[in-house]
Amino acid sequence: MSGRRGGSSGSADRMGFFPWGFWLLWVAAFSVARSDGSTKARSCSELRQLYGAKGFSPNVVPQAEISGEHLRICPQGYTCCTSEMEENFANKSRSEFEGMLKEAMHSVQIILTAQYKNFDGYFQDLLNKSEKTLYDTFPGMYGDLYIQNIKLFKDLYSELRRYYRGSNINLEEALTEFWTRLLERLFKLMNPQYHLPDEYVDCMLKHSEQHKPFGEVPRDLKLKATRAFIAVRSFVQGLGVGNDVVRKVSQVPLSQYCSRAIMKLMYCAHCRGMSNIKPCNSYCHNVLKGCVANQADLDPEWKNLIDALLMVADRFDGPSNVDVVIGTIHTRIAEAISNMQENKESIKAKTFQGCGNPKSNPKASNIEEKKRRGKYVSEDKPSSLNSEKLVSDAKGKLREIRDFWVALPTTLCNEKISSGSASEDRCWNGMTKGRYLPDVMGDGLANQINNPEVDVDVTKPDTTIRQQIMQLKIMTSRLRNAYNGNDVDFQDTSDDISGSGSGDGCFDDMCGKRLSKTASTRQPEIHVMPKSGQGLGGSSSGSSSNSNIPLPSYFLLSLSLAALAMQYLRR
Repeated sequence: MSGRRGGSSGSADRMGFFPWGFWLLWVAAFSVARSDGSTKARSCSELRQLYGAKGFSPNVVPQAEISGEHLRICPQGYTCCTSEMEENFANKSRSEFEGMLKEAMHSVQIILTAQYKNFDGYFQDLLNKSEKTLYDTFPGMYGDLYIQNIKLFKDLYSELRRYYRGSNINLEEALTEFWTRLLERLFKLMNPQYHLPDEYVDCMLKHSEQHKPFGEVPRDLKLKATRAFIAVRSFVQGLGVGNDVVRKVSQVPLSQYCSRAIMKLMYCAHCRGMSNIKPCNSYCHNVLKGCVANQADLDPEWKNLIDALLMVADRFDGPSNVDVVIGTIHTRIAEAISNMQENKESIKAKTFQGCGNPKSNPKASNIEEKKRRGKYVSEDKPSSLNSEKLVSDAKGKLREIRDFWVALPTTLCNEKISSGSASEDRCWNGMTKGRYLPDVMGDGLANQINNPEVDVDVTKPDTTIRQQIMQLKIMTSRLRNAYNGNDVDFQDTSDDISGSGSGDGCFDDMCGKRLSKTASTRQPEIHVMPKSGQGLGGSSSGSSSNSNIPLPSYFLLSLSLAALAMQYLRR
């Protein structure tokens, strides 16, 4: 009896002890389960407001935090986000980031488009004014000499415009042809009393190189006009190519891994109930360095293009001043005609000496044409003030966008997105509130091999961006040739290399295969020292649980504690 009582007493003691022991175990387990050490589930009211503001139904937001083992991108601690909310936030963050990226690129396009329109309009206006002045003044000055040769002048300006627009025209040959045809026509008109067959005219043209009927104007204009037009059209086309490059790069889609990293950067803190803190600045930079790694590879050739544009812009001043050369073409033509009129007798004598005396023309009128002659004096000299301001403004704008591609992470990680340097210890580091410890990666694809936030495949450069790098190289080469006064083929380069698409994007099934491979073969980056819950694997790896140990849920804790209790009661 006594032994039975002792056994009953021992059992009673254990039964009396059990509620207290069970309670202590539960409290301890609950404390471990809470990542922030608190024992009360936080309210999700702030996230409900944000979720509704983003265009989603706030009714699906939990009243208080729930266990987060269902999360695929955000850290799997206690959370206010369901699987549906996480997916919606992921899609929203992707579209928002793409919008910010395109807005940043659009700002560059606005600059280049404005400069293109300014210079294109200015150059065409110079040419138009020169042509109009010629049509307005030449009839009164030269009479039939102009009227019978009006098509010749129109053809010249037409050729100049075609050349400027990029047609495959040899400008020196076009100018030489103009002077040859003009000399032929004027010689016949100034000597109507002679019969001048084609053979005689050919002889006259050959000897004209020696006696220079137009003086030094043809040689001087050919030299200066060629340099001016090469500089003008290369500069304008360079602006156009730069604009086209930015437009095509803005259409490159984000990789799946970048999308995950952007979601974790922008919204995971909200899921953790930390709506009042912003991402750490260095953390934001690493995410952006990985997301725009391919774009950053444009930087060297982009800078070369900008530098070449600045060099060519310098050609607009000096001996080949664009205002003077293009704006006074009509003046030089008038000067050349006046030279020939003044030296008519000398030119005729030298021609007769070299080619023989031509036969008289019996059909010619004995009445000598009343010639209006006199040196043409331009009333309106083009002002260089407009071009000087135009060039000055352009240089300033071009220098502003010279570092655009490598400055993108800093541009996008502004105060609206990330915290400042003063909040380094109180910012979202991808896992919790605290300092972000990994180093910031360098620029470009090759430097992302150890990016802790974005899983970048450095072996697969984006195809579209590689094509645009080649376009920049081609255009820069042409600009450098133009700076040296060398004529080049300026056909449109926008489609020199066919093909499009992103080498970094992938279809769902392909990305799935790569995800599974990444989860099993990826080596941890040994340079990252994880603290405050920061894992080694990186925030946007295939499975975010690989980089941190998920905390136990209420359900699992209940099962474990129930099993312990049953074992205790069986004793």
